[in-house]
Amino acid sequence: MPFYSSKPFVNWQKNSVIFITWLIFLIIFIAPLSIILIEGLGKGIVFFWVTCTSSEALAALKLTIIATSCAVFFNGIFGLMAGWCLCKYDFKGKNILLTLIDLPFSISPVIAGLIYTLLYGSQGILHTFLMHYHLQIIYAIPGIILVTIFVTFPFIARSLIALMQTQCNQEEETARLLGASGWQIFKKITFPNIKWAFLYGIVMCTARAMGEFGAVSIVSGHIQGLTNTLPLHIEILYNEYNAAAAFSISILLLIMALFILILRYWCEKQLKPSQKKGNS
Repeated sequence: MPFYSSKPFVNWQKNSVIFITWLIFLIIFIAPLSIILIEGLGKGIVFFWVTCTSSEALAALKLTIIATSCAVFFNGIFGLMAGWCLCKYDFKGKNILLTLIDLPFSISPVIAGLIYTLLYGSQGILHTFLMHYHLQIIYAIPGIILVTIFVTFPFIARSLIALMQTQCNQEEETARLLGASGWQIFKKITFPNIKWAFLYGIVMCTARAMGEFGAVSIVSGHIQGLTNTLPLHIEILYNEYNAAAAFSISILLLIMALFILILRYWCEKQLKPSQKKGNS
């Protein structure tokens, strides 16, 4: 029998890892959030309310909601179609499509904004065609929507594909043999099995779209009250040395992010039974 025990060493190692983890979390996450709350509410609730209800802030909030809603809508449709065809059918180019879906993850949002500027801007390939029909993409709302869709492109598709790949097709095949149409199979069998993964993807897509800065900054033109989203509005306020107002708007974004975080946690709880069902 050894004359010493390794248990104290194991406890010391465990406590050290826990302490370092919490320390990093406090430095990287809690401290910045605390500064936002302290600075944003430093001048009182009245100042915070007046700043968040100003015409520029409301216009930025409206544009953020519009861009986010459009991104969720289009990416939701694509995600359902991509998940269905990639997990239910075999075809040429399937692996290529699966790889390209993840492309926005590896491209900087700033690069994405530059790509759309080179395509639709005044020196772009499609500029003459767009001007012929009086269509403004860059430095306008359509450009902001397009780049927001691009940077959030993989979220819904990936959440659906990850779940649908673990599920078997037995129920769909049985329904097809019984004469059910494709729409009936999707409505009655497929979608109920993936609805929580779909909602989880929507939550993640919404969170990413609301906070997008780089790509939107390139294509927006920073037109006050017209093409500024909330992140861009925060930048303008900070550059104008109005830090208190910038932090106040940041609190508004923080509240929205916390709401999204609660939805994400709820979706994850609902998603676990579906994953266990698919694995079984």
